[in-house]
Amino acid sequence: MDYQPTLPFKEVKRMTDFQNVYTKYQDKGLTCYQAAQLLGCSERHFRRVRDRYKSEGEDIFSIIDKRIGHKPTNKIACDEIAEMLILYREKYYDFNARHFHEKLCTDHAKTYSYNWVRTTLQSKGLITKGKRKNVHRKKRDRRPLPGMMLHQDGSRHLWIEELDPLDLIVTMDDANNQIYSIFLLPEEGTQSTFLGLYETMNKYGLPSSFYTDRGSHYVTTRDGKIDKVNLTQVGRALKQLSVQAIYAYSPEARGRSERMFGTLQGRLPQEFRINNITTIEQANEFLKTKFMPEFNKAFMKKTTEEGSAFTPYIGRDLLDILSIQEERVVRNDNTVSYNNIILQIPQSKYRYHYVKCKVMVHEYYDGKISIFHGPHKLASYSSDGNNLDQIVEKSNNSSKLLEAA
Repeated sequence: MDYQPTLPFKEVKRMTDFQNVYTKYQDKGLTCYQAAQLLGCSERHFRRVRDRYKSEGEDIFSIIDKRIGHKPTNKIACDEIAEMLILYREKYYDFNARHFHEKLCTDHAKTYSYNWVRTTLQSKGLITKGKRKNVHRKKRDRRPLPGMMLHQDGSRHLWIEELDPLDLIVTMDDANNQIYSIFLLPEEGTQSTFLGLYETMNKYGLPSSFYTDRGSHYVTTRDGKIDKVNLTQVGRALKQLSVQAIYAYSPEARGRSERMFGTLQGRLPQEFRINNITTIEQANEFLKTKFMPEFNKAFMKKTTEEGSAFTPYIGRDLLDILSIQEERVVRNDNTVSYNNIILQIPQSKYRYHYVKCKVMVHEYYDGKISIFHGPHKLASYSSDGNNLDQIVEKSNNSSKLLEAA
């Protein structure tokens, strides 16, 4: 046959191979099954092509692939592909494929499939293929109800380009992956734990258990083993609230939260960048009002059972429990020393004085301080030791004087 320059070489070879095999088939040298095996197709397909070839007078061009020369209905124009690649290179260069695909659909009204976007970016060398994991592990089943187990962990990372690495604290549910609290701060510690717990418990109630690593602010360890007698401030608060504390012995045991941080590290820095966020205050406002609701909507899992295991909290102010508590003895001048700050106890209606009394100093996550004698709060102070009650009273008196004038 004459070579047709408009046909791909692969198609010309396929047609020539069929003609040669068909000749042997006609000579009774091959069965339909054997002919199909030589052509690398099914026996049914060989019969279908054979019948078309015979009906067209054994014209070789009758078996040309009908798709050749026709534009696919779902083919994306070259200029659209170029536009997408420019968009990725100039604006979304540090996004992963899944995150970039979401932005194309939501912010740019594109309807490309995720696999096409991923393979296109890979073919251009803009993203790399992920390594296949070949280690066999058995996945732990999720808890059936929200509130049965909370995860809390921190991840130090360069979340905002203009700042040094910061700690991102996330409190999430084991049952459905829902994030209840997320915020950035310079360093993880006891107060960050209390803030995450307060934002969760104040809105949803008390969980059954609290799952963390063995960080020094979570638990005291001796020779690698957990000390259940000498509790940390977090351990004391959980015991007060009757919430079971569970501690992991390896990163693999916290795989669920580790995978969550992997996802966040691949998304949050990019979100901060395109939203022009450069401070911790801006970041925390963005996390609370925009990112967390959208993230939960996209990544929350359906629980295996209906309902909730959260228990409504009834009792003293939750903040008073979720605070650093230290005992002090009152001095002769009714003052208490705490973190190199002198706190003056004002005159009280409960006692003439508190000299030599044992009182409890509470420090909250926002830096404020309170002094308690038993269940009674004696005074509240700012982080620098100023009595907040007296400040409020002076402000009220000034307002009254202005009104009288």
